[in-house]
Amino acid sequence: MNCSDVIRERRSIRKYKEQVTIPQEDFEKMLEAAMMAPSACNTRPWEFFVITNRDTMDRLQEAHPYTSMLTTASAAIVVCGRPDLQEGKCGPYWPQDCGAAIENLLLQAKDLGYGTCWCGCYPAMDRVEKIQEILNTQSIPVSIVAVGVADETPAARGGFDPDRVTYIR
Repeated sequence: MNCSDVIRERRSIRKYKEQVTIPQEDFEKMLEAAMMAPSACNTRPWEFFVITNRDTMDRLQEAHPYTSMLTTASAAIVVCGRPDLQEGKCGPYWPQDCGAAIENLLLQAKDLGYGTCWCGCYPAMDRVEKIQEILNTQSIPVSIVAVGVADETPAARGGFDPDRVTYIR
């Protein structure tokens, strides 16, 4: 699939085929793509938790009210920010940097044949703190990404809107 097709065919998937195992090499490809994202001063202020343990995924669902799709997903990838890696450098751009990494992850997953759903955590601090406790981390959970083989084909939502563009020439 070419880049343009991947971008236009990616959807937020909320229903997955159950009991599908994602190979380690596919996780590594998704994470490599995520880590290829740009970041302020190349600080790469992120870390990733790949969760396939059903009990932990259930606990994540309890901590985040909008993650019901984890019931059928094969995995959850929690993308966390590391603001400590930008202290005294180019400024606190870790939320944007993590967002770029998440989008790369979503697109690579689509190219590999997986569906995903991006569930935001930060800046909802109640979610952040609960997820930090589950993962035993000080890094800041920015999102939970559900990953699996899609068991639905939602229609596209969104697209080009010329009313939201101003050209200054």
